Amino acid sequence: MRNVIAVLSVIIFFVSSCELSRASDDIILVSTEKECQIGRSLAEKVEEKYDAPDDPLVQKRFEDLGKRLSKICDRQDIIYHFKVLKAEEGEDEENYYNAFCLPGGYVYMFEPLMEVLETDDAIAAVIAHELGHTTARHAVKRLTASIGIKALMILAALAPSRDRSTLADAGNALTQLMMAYSRKDEYEADTLSVKYMKQAGLDSEGVIKSMETLARLRQKGRERKYIHYHTHPYLSERIAKARAEVKGYADFKSYINAGKEPGFVY
Repeated sequence: MRNVIAVLSVIIFFVSSCELSRASDDIILVSTEKECQIGRSLAEKVEEKYDAPDDPLVQKRFEDLGKRLSKICDRQDIIYHFKVLKAEEGEDEENYYNAFCLPGGYVYMFEPLMEVLETDDAIAAVIAHELGHTTARHAVKRLTASIGIKALMILAALAPSRDRSTLADAGNALTQLMMAYSRKDEYEADTLSVKYMKQAGLDSEGVIKSMETLARLRQKGRERKYIHYHTHPYLSERIAKARAEVKGYADFKSYINAGKEPGFVY
């Protein structure tokens, strides 16, 4: 009976604080305040695990691009945080060419991805994609869909507790919630990235170029799977859709290549 009451309490908590996504008409059953709490909790774990880059100018470049994009994105009710993470050679290789976002406006990129993308437009395109996930509140929608024991774990993690095992379980549950966006979510984030690039006065071709760069890396056998926070639709499909979004039409190359290859991107 206690478990039933606990679950009902969590459901009532989420329903009483429902909001609309700024980038879509979806109803979100998690308040902005609670989302930011979850994000802070996860960000602390991430920043404990990974160091900052040796060159402070790398962080400044990433942060400047992030701030430029965040000023024009659909969501202005949160404070955005942009940080580069250092990935050592031979260590955490699955993170080598990746970026991710956490609830509440935390956007991260691993330093090797910045190096391989090279241009500000390509780097900004990845940031814009993560901002798309944030403004559409994709991670929070996954949280809403997991009401029950995982929701209880998350609330336990955010409340004062001396039970380390409970907090560890909560952390694992939070990570699982970030593991896979749907294809719909990925395409929506891609569409928003093109929109934000244009509104920020950046070259939206960077969205296409960033995906094509990672496709070339995969063909050379150098890609790293992004396993912690995202799984993705076919890369060729995303490139085709992004090209249509940028140019306003789908060219022949995009049409014949769409759907041919699975891939993991940012």
